[in-house]
Amino acid sequence: MSDANRSTTARILDRLEGVKATGPSSWIAKCPAHPDRKPSLSIRETDDGRVLLHCFAGCSVGDVLAVIGLQLRDLFDQPVQHFTAPSKSRIAARDVLHLVSYEIDVAGLLLAHVVEGRSISEAEWQRLAQAAARISHAKVSVHGH
Repeated sequence: MSDANRSTTARILDRLEGVKATGPSSWIAKCPAHPDRKPSLSIRETDDGRVLLHCFAGCSVGDVLAVIGLQLRDLFDQPVQHFTAPSKSRIAARDVLHLVSYEIDVAGLLLAHVVEGRSISEAEWQRLAQAAARISHAKVSVHGH
């Protein structure tokens, strides 16, 4: 079988030494970018065909790939534009939306009192600040900034 017809993972694993399976779609091997007596390179294939590499000794992915004659684009079975960036959030999207929606309702009710010229208590101001902080935290959880 030609190299072009083989999976990304198979092409990478064939270029490494000391490859051992550590679980479904995951391996460890000797890192080719530094003198490695014990395997320190983790290799994992994701469900969408990407290959993730991590050297526990600190070698960069670029250095590892350069030594085995590959480039970053070689870590993907499909062109990169077909992939969506994984969310950094540990909270499900629907839960984030529910939380944000609830906090917007709280803020809207309290701000409606202000717009109508009614005074709101210190506790209500604190709750409004809490709503703003929770919405901000949700944004950071989803976007990372």
